[in-house]
Amino acid sequence: MIALLTTLYVICALLLTIYASSEMILLFTYWRYRNAPNPIPPVKSWPRVVVQLPIYNERYVVERLLNAVAALDYPRDRLLVQLLDDSTDETVEIASACIAALAAAGLNIRHIRRENRTGYKAGALAHGLSLTDSELVVVLDADFVPAPDFLRRTVPYLAADPGLGMVQTRWGHLNPFNNLLTRGQTLALDGHFVVEQTARCRAGWLMSFNGSGGVWRAQCIRHAGGWRDLTLTEDLDLSYRAQLAGWRFLYLPDVVVPGELPPQIAAYKQQQARWAKGSTQTLSHILNPLWHSRFSLPQRVMATLHLCQYIPHPLMVLLLLLTPPLILAHSLERLPLGLLGIVGLGPPLVYVISQRSLYPDWKRRLLAFPVLLALGTGIAWSNTQAVVGGLLGKKGEFRRTPKFARAWQGSGYALRHDPNAWVELFLAAYAVWGVILALRFSPALAPYLAVYGFAFGLVSLWGLHDRWELWWQTTHQPQVHDGV
Repeated sequence: MIALLTTLYVICALLLTIYASSEMILLFTYWRYRNAPNPIPPVKSWPRVVVQLPIYNERYVVERLLNAVAALDYPRDRLLVQLLDDSTDETVEIASACIAALAAAGLNIRHIRRENRTGYKAGALAHGLSLTDSELVVVLDADFVPAPDFLRRTVPYLAADPGLGMVQTRWGHLNPFNNLLTRGQTLALDGHFVVEQTARCRAGWLMSFNGSGGVWRAQCIRHAGGWRDLTLTEDLDLSYRAQLAGWRFLYLPDVVVPGELPPQIAAYKQQQARWAKGSTQTLSHILNPLWHSRFSLPQRVMATLHLCQYIPHPLMVLLLLLTPPLILAHSLERLPLGLLGIVGLGPPLVYVISQRSLYPDWKRRLLAFPVLLALGTGIAWSNTQAVVGGLLGKKGEFRRTPKFARAWQGSGYALRHDPNAWVELFLAAYAVWGVILALRFSPALAPYLAVYGFAFGLVSLWGLHDRWELWWQTTHQPQVHDGV
């Protein structure tokens, strides 16, 4: 039995080493291509653009979204706005009043409602696309606020290159300093958008549309098979199908569209679990055609590692569960785990480089790194469940990330139940037990296990504290009725 557990431990450590190595490759690739020029090409004739805004119960942010889109600097006779509204609360009335005012001011805007949420976001986007013949399609989630020059800085690339299927821009942040949770998320997203997306695009590897802040060629969407709801990450699914069909993508790191970061830990975990499950579902659908495609071996390898981006979470949970028994059995003392420690520097360096490239006060911002470390490890249990569900083919419901644009504690959109908090608290206690064993039998493993204890403990207590705050708000403050 000990031999079997040791073998499983080595396999998990090896797979994590491979994944961490891919982060090092992305980092070196980014450094090589970071200064590559990308001038805006001239435009002879501006193509027709439809801006699609898929929303569901977004009463706090829908007006801000509509006003931002109305301020876009683009020829009005070439622009159509579709509010794809599946809402069931007061959002509908708020949006209707705002749309009436914008239409009266000359904006070509449509308020599109469906009888049900079939297909969720993918279904809404597909329905909206069927109602227009525009050449280009912009997708913006409810909490994003594009700058007026957004289309002027993205559309020219698609207008100049008929083989270009999609242009993705960098996500910025509307509330990076809301709390420690949003500070940690800022580091994580900046690492992805500054280093990873830039490296994938400029090295010619497959990259993804991130679900918002991108401009598609309508012909590309249709040629790739259109939006579909087979996965919870319709953006990743369509991205890979489009590139497998021969379309190229472009990433513009200098064009920024800020969005709202989830300020509630339960909302953040729900978002991450949806991404984890959807990515794993996409992996199961795309892996076979990817490896039978025309792409080179490096392209296929990096694409596979990209699609496996949430697999490390179940591996991390397994390593935690295996470590204390193997310490007691004295089976870890002779294992060569040094390489994992070396390549494990890759992810932290991604965050350091991204902060340094974006902000003059990058050193101060990196003080939030312990929070990011806790988030990356502490949500491993909830993401593990999502990954397993994706591997087993469980479709699941598309649970949108609530947006608040205000104190989340007083909102009817706040999530009131997190079933994983107590499991995470158990895992924290288990890790602390492992630290005690390591200090006695294998001191080199004590810091590693302490990270698990800190991460699971912080995330679980964070969730329990949020539940207490909601209870306090409910019992001691005037109630806010959000219609949900």
